Amino acid sequence: MTEVRVRFAPSPTGNLHIGGARTCLFNWLYARSQGGKLVLRIEDTDPSRFQPGSVEQIIRSLKWLGLDWDEGPEVGGPAEPYFQSQRTEIYKKYIDQLLAEGKAYYCFCTPEELEEQRKLQRERKMPFRYPRTCRDLPEEEVRRRLEAGEPHSIRFKIPDQGHMTVVDMIHGKMEFDLAQFDDFVIAKTNGTPTYNFAVVIDDHLMQITHVLRAEEHIPNTPKQILLYQALGFEVPEFGHMSMILAPDRSKLSKRHGAQSVEEFQAMGYLPEALVNYLTLLGWSPDGDQEIITKEETVKQFTMEKMSRKGAVYDIKKLYWINGQYLSSLPLENVAPKAREFFVKDGLVDEKWFEDEKNVSYFNHLVDVVRVRVKTLQEVADASVYFFRDLDGYEEKGAKKFFTEEGLGLLKICGEKIAALKEEDFTEEKLEALYNKIAEENGVGLGKVVQPTRLALSGRTVTPGLFDVMTLLGREKTLARIEKALSYKA
Repeated sequence: MTEVRVRFAPSPTGNLHIGGARTCLFNWLYARSQGGKLVLRIEDTDPSRFQPGSVEQIIRSLKWLGLDWDEGPEVGGPAEPYFQSQRTEIYKKYIDQLLAEGKAYYCFCTPEELEEQRKLQRERKMPFRYPRTCRDLPEEEVRRRLEAGEPHSIRFKIPDQGHMTVVDMIHGKMEFDLAQFDDFVIAKTNGTPTYNFAVVIDDHLMQITHVLRAEEHIPNTPKQILLYQALGFEVPEFGHMSMILAPDRSKLSKRHGAQSVEEFQAMGYLPEALVNYLTLLGWSPDGDQEIITKEETVKQFTMEKMSRKGAVYDIKKLYWINGQYLSSLPLENVAPKAREFFVKDGLVDEKWFEDEKNVSYFNHLVDVVRVRVKTLQEVADASVYFFRDLDGYEEKGAKKFFTEEGLGLLKICGEKIAALKEEDFTEEKLEALYNKIAEENGVGLGKVVQPTRLALSGRTVTPGLFDVMTLLGREKTLARIEKALSYKA
């Protein structure tokens, strides 16, 4: 059996979009499930769209997601180089072959002439197709115009008529009328190969067996297959993934929120959660399972479970999934990632972590806070009052809990805590103390807990009160209770 070889081939035109990340993920999953290889190739032949730093950002995002590749930048491999901009001489060889075999031709039509043709066909309400003006120019004329240095592109000859059937791995049988295609450009006026040409050469030389990509590439498929056939190459299998749609089922765009992997990272999402979410955008695990690691997915992954329908982007679903991972992942996976958010928000600095006691305290804090929030940013947001003095109390909470009764109970709590020995200031002893105070005063536990919670945090919702108290420490707990007792509405 031939080894499965797939590729992810992004263009360095900006940050890695979630659509691109999903494409890479499904290629990774297919390769790993089949014991195959994933090739990373950078398609950077268009200098006008190149953005400095984009390649590094793409690689950084893939590493953050945990998607490794077997060949490509930083890894190497037998088909180097893996940057299209460094493969110009390779493409020229195959362009020359097509020209020599009469399967491609020089086109001397100027941009102005082509625009005139477009205008004419628009007036006739017809889609633009190149009228093959230069397809049958006499050899002598072609030679003369080349020697004169006339600007030219190179076009591939498409059959005038006929049909092509493609069996797509996801969509099944697809039919194409070749009369709907024109003789497309394979090399631009400046000699740069076009996407449809370069991708065929690269996929052949890199021995790609399966091309898994977004369904927007479906119209390119027959063109590329014709090139494979013209060059005598074996045609790979194609699979086109459904589009990611906005909640209103329109095309996903920036107006629908975060789009790049690094944006989600900056918002405090975990890579495991984003990978899990992207996996569910177009693929279904067994049963109704929604939390699934990429390692588990590899064991279940088959192309038959890929959806033909557009996958609807739902940030609420991702938010929920992230909360599941945030609360369940081993603490050692979460706490180091949370650090940068505490530093960014100025709660601590990097030097603070040099003290092992601080690290231990921080890990405990993250462990306590993470079960009630959904992102790493929210872990930091929910921890502000542990590092800064309170600048006020929630207005509704103060009206409800800082009543005469509430402050009276809070005063009793303060007195009882002050009487505790330092070694008795533990979660268990504090919980027992508060239960006793509630019982002695004939009130529910909430009547005692909520005024204290508000006094210590300024908030009505926090982690468990006794966790909060021990994290703040006895001295700070008493100081905040004392401050709250002087509250005036």
